[in-house]
Amino acid sequence: MLSLYEVSYCHNIWNAVRFAIDKRRKRGQFILTGSVIPPLTDDMHTGTGRISRMKMRTMSLFESAESTGEISIGILFDGVNDMEGKSKLSIEQLSDILIRGGWPESVIEKNYEYAVKMSYNYLDSIVNYDISKIDGVERNPDRVYSLKRSISRNISTQATIATLVNDMQVNDESLSIKTVDDYIGALKKIYVIEDLPAWSPHLRSKKAIRTTAKRHFIDPSIAAAALNANTNKLFNDFNTFGYLFESLCIRDLRIYSDSIDGKVYHYRDQSGMEVDAIIQLRDGRWCAIEVKTGAGEIEKRLRI
Repeated sequence: MLSLYEVSYCHNIWNAVRFAIDKRRKRGQFILTGSVIPPLTDDMHTGTGRISRMKMRTMSLFESAESTGEISIGILFDGVNDMEGKSKLSIEQLSDILIRGGWPESVIEKNYEYAVKMSYNYLDSIVNYDISKIDGVERNPDRVYSLKRSISRNISTQATIATLVNDMQVNDESLSIKTVDDYIGALKKIYVIEDLPAWSPHLRSKKAIRTTAKRHFIDPSIAAAALNANTNKLFNDFNTFGYLFESLCIRDLRIYSDSIDGKVYHYRDQSGMEVDAIIQLRDGRWCAIEVKTGAGEIEKRLRI
């Protein structure tokens, strides 16, 4: 939990920045960073009209020099449709990347064992410290860990809170939907969970659109750590590998979409028609993206 001194110090800096902006009338003067949503008090200005918020994500495969960068989402939206590219990564390398994650220090160090330890340390820090620090509410570490494992088992799916509760109640019968909802809210505040919202095309369709979000962490390495996964385990459970791979793709699509003022969604209607990712720009343009772990799966999809 933040001490009164720390809270006061943060608020003083925030208000001083806001005052300087009003006085100088210039742009791009300050960069404020943090790993949580700052708590607002009555004497703290919201920053509206003065401070823009930007989500700092983990590194994409292009930033870590593991993607060829042959395909550009921005250029696709400009109408170029004759691009093609082929990844140079092996399936083993993709597995290592999933487990390592896009954390800058892990990428820079280029030490797989060190990166794995970092992911586990990050997971432990969330469970035992960060989730209670955000608002001063003590939360059961065992339940936090159980929730993260449940979300990891349901990664890239539309698992409801009730589904997560049923999964967790195997070891904790007293668990309630209200408690799990509170824990999920706290994990979102510290930027651990970032669910993928459902897309609504606003078309005159008789089909009912399903609005449940898909479960995702900010980086798939969190799920890998929660599942205690390694390459051998993932290859023996290729369905799980596929879901984690989809989560990796969503992570990168979010990074690339942010640069062109786009948002990423998923789509599914009552008839079963679904799309893994929909990128929509502010001007209304959108594109649909399918994520598959093999060329054979692409052929199947094209026949649907």
